[in-house]
Amino acid sequence: MMPTEAAPPRSDEHRITVLGAGTMGAGITSLALGHGVPVTLVDVDQAALDRARARIDHQKRVAQLMGAVPEGAAPGELSTTTSLDSTADATVVVEAVTEQYDLKSVLLTEVGARTKPGTVLITNTSSIPVDDLAGYLARPGELVGTHFMNPPYLIRTVEVVQGPRTSQHVLDVLDDLLRTLRRESVVVSDAPGFVTSRLLHPMINDAARVVQEGTASAEDVDVLMVGCLGHRTGPLRTADMIGLDNLVDSLWVLHERTGDERCRPCDLLLKKVEAGDHGRKSGRGFFTYERTEQLS
Repeated sequence: MMPTEAAPPRSDEHRITVLGAGTMGAGITSLALGHGVPVTLVDVDQAALDRARARIDHQKRVAQLMGAVPEGAAPGELSTTTSLDSTADATVVVEAVTEQYDLKSVLLTEVGARTKPGTVLITNTSSIPVDDLAGYLARPGELVGTHFMNPPYLIRTVEVVQGPRTSQHVLDVLDDLLRTLRRESVVVSDAPGFVTSRLLHPMINDAARVVQEGTASAEDVDVLMVGCLGHRTGPLRTADMIGLDNLVDSLWVLHERTGDERCRPCDLLLKKVEAGDHGRKSGRGFFTYERTEQLS
């Protein structure tokens, strides 16, 4: 822990910058805005930012209908930009880009050079060890992992990954932010895939392999997993929510870092990703989706 670190900001002082206007970036932004926290959403693609605004508006309405935001709370203000300059004034920066090591490491290096000492840097990775990414920062103790589940504005539990160099100051600020967002957190140690992805992603891969081998349809696999084993949505609908492209990226990371052959993406997953069938966000994965479902 750094001896000169500032005290954590009060709940009404959080200023979040979210990097990446995809599924998770938009969902985390919706969560923060619904709890009165201002957000600057950053993406290199202006069209992606425009699409994200529509998605965020829809998600905020869904959250209100589901009682997932505080009654009477004033929503946070949303700003969008293609520049990283906003990270200089943020109290918390959330990296939520594609699950690719090179992309995350380059982006975090750039952000770390812009942020003030004491700024909390969050990587929303689902599989890459936090300390591997912390090595690219001049102040590695400022990086922590948070694995929000999709959709983050509805799912209340967050997996927090404490790297071996993550400072107590960072954990304190993150704890305050998650309480502001009315989220429950479970802190786990750093490892490939942590807990949720290490257990879930090989299971999804196995479910896809069952479909590939012709044992059952995707629908039947999910019906059995929900009805017999109590899985909330079914592994293949869950895969569509994660995004099959993101799932494949995560599986490759797990395979490379653990050597577990169950984590080698099966042919059916690879073929769907190659065809552009990425799940809910593209309108088709193992199942097909209406436009309103794509926005959720």
